[in-house]
Amino acid sequence: MRENKPISCHLCKRELTKIAVGLNKKLLGRNIIFFFCMDCLAEYLDTTTDILLEKAEDFKAQGCTLFI
Repeated sequence: MRENKPISCHLCKRELTKIAVGLNKKLLGRNIIFFFCMDCLAEYLDTTTDILLEKAEDFKAQGCTLFI
């Protein structure tokens, strides 16, 4: 059985939420090695955390399995 280890932001070292992990995989690719927290991801993508949260809700409504 595989133990789920917390994933931390590559830049600020904050522990990531499930939504942040899902957005990283959806927007940057499922095979990424480094993850960003919501704030760092928003800065990296030149957007806001509010827009990222809206996108996460859109992906969830579309049935994306990364957001279950």
